Amino acid sequence: MRREFPRKVKAAAIARAAGHCERCKAALKAGGAEVDHILEDALGGEPVLANAQVLCGPCHKEKTAERIVKIRKADRARDKASGAIRPAGKIRSAPFAKPDKPSRPSRQSLPPKLIYASRTTP
Repeated sequence: MRREFPRKVKAAAIARAAGHCERCKAALKAGGAEVDHILEDALGGEPVLANAQVLCGPCHKEKTAERIVKIRKADRARDKASGAIRPAGKIRSAPFAKPDKPSRPSRQSLPPKLIYASRTTP
């Protein structure tokens, strides 16, 4: 769930910006300021003054478009790591060619080993 900035933090950020966009330095109309997270809430940003910036409408839309890609990528990585999403599956490709095995040389059999030798008495 998204955490919004408290009213006091918004007022302090707007006062700090002094009526200008903190990204492009354009003059802002009264009520045209948008307080935005520097580090997005979805990526761990806190709703504090140090993480707040005042933007004009066009800068806010541009920044949001850039950040949505990173937020979604982080969401997918978190879901894969937690097991919420299974891997897509095995990569299907042509198998590797099996190397030709050299034929084994034929083994010559040894003569049988005598375990018991008969004794002959003279």
